Amino acid sequence: MNRLTTPLGPMFICATEHGVCLLEFVDRRMLETEFKDLQKRLQAVIIFGENAHITQAKKEIEAYFEGTRKKFEVQLETPGTDFQQQVWSCLRQIPYGVTTSYQQQAENIGNLKAVRAVASANGYNRIAIIIPCHRVIGKNGQMTGYGGGIERKKWLINHERTNKSTT
Repeated sequence: MNRLTTPLGPMFICATEHGVCLLEFVDRRMLETEFKDLQKRLQAVIIFGENAHITQAKKEIEAYFEGTRKKFEVQLETPGTDFQQQVWSCLRQIPYGVTTSYQQQAENIGNLKAVRAVASANGYNRIAIIIPCHRVIGKNGQMTGYGGGIERKKWLINHERTNKSTT
């Protein structure tokens, strides 16, 4: 585990030898629960330190906030159910600077009735920004729940829209 500073506040970042497994704002509600769940799922203890995945993610996140990175290449390790994996994979397909709805996400995974389950799986995403759950809004265009807070969600969406056409 390590910390990084962003324009939206400090974040914790965790990685295994296989990839980044957590990137969250330090004030996120339920963060302790996420840590405990992650340790259980990975059968590992979270300790302070840094590895190549954390170093790479820090550089990529910095470039993202500078507006120069639109896609992330860092390896990820995302333990979860098959359904969660499917939803998180779908999240990673949402283009930079574009928003979608939970209903559209449910359609994209081929399960129109799974809107609430999709929203729940989004909420279990432990890797903010890189797995861009902030790009999912209500079908009426309203900002809906985001673990980092609605103001951060708005900021991230505006940041991406502003930088969408840059290199």
